[in-house]
Amino acid sequence: MKKIYKIKVNGKAYEVELQEISSVQGEIKAETIGQSTPISIATGGESVTAPMPGVIIDIKVSKGDSVAKDQLVAVLEAMKMETEIFAPNAGTITAVNVEKGAQVNLGDTIVSLG
Repeated sequence: MKKIYKIKVNGKAYEVELQEISSVQGEIKAETIGQSTPISIATGGESVTAPMPGVIIDIKVSKGDSVAKDQLVAVLEAMKMETEIFAPNAGTITAVNVEKGAQVNLGDTIVSLG
């Protein structure tokens, strides 16, 4: 079965057509036409996303940090106003997807929470 997915890698968007997807022990194997590539992903986690387009002016957490619900994780500047971004739940930061000074769009993942 063919499916088309939109993915973002290092801020660049790609459209990918996959022929088959299977999952074995936390690793997804995506088989494209003529090529099979294993892709590691975080499962069961939650993405903390940008509520609007802007620039990340501060990141308050690092990968591996434990955070409490409603703990400040980043600060975004949009239209000369600062917006604080908080963890929706308690957990551990599994990935920091942006760096200070990065331009983000609405819905871009700032940090991943496991």
